[in-house]
Formats: sequence, structure tokens, C-alpha cells
Amino acid sequence: MESAGRRDKPKTKEAVTRLEKAKQRTAQQELKQRQRAEIYALNRVMTELEQQQFEAFCKQMQASGK
Repeated sequence: MESAGRRDKPKTKEAVTRLEKAKQRTAQQELKQRQRAEIYALNRVMTELEQQQFEAFCKQMQASGK
């Protein structure tokens, strides 16, 4: 009977290890998704800023040309 009990312990340790690894993978995926969303948001803001600066530059060039 003891040998059966000994066999169960590694299985539960393996199950816990698998569960922990699955949690780590999930956390890693969530981190990547959050980072990607932040990168897209930053890219959008930078694109808008670049556009505003370009428009201001164009207005300045037109004013100096007149």
C-alpha cells in the first residue's frame, strides 16, 4: 500500500508543476498582449504628434514664403 501512496505524490507534484507552468505561460501571454496594446497606443500618439508638427511646419513655410 505504501508504494501506491508514493506513486501519488510525484503525480501531484507534477500536476502542481504543470499548473504553475500554465499560470506562468498565461501571465506571459497577458504581459505580451498588454505591451503590444501599449506600443500601438504610443505609436498612434506619436503619429498624431508627427502629423501636427508637419502641419505646423507647412504653415510656417507658407507664411515665410508670402
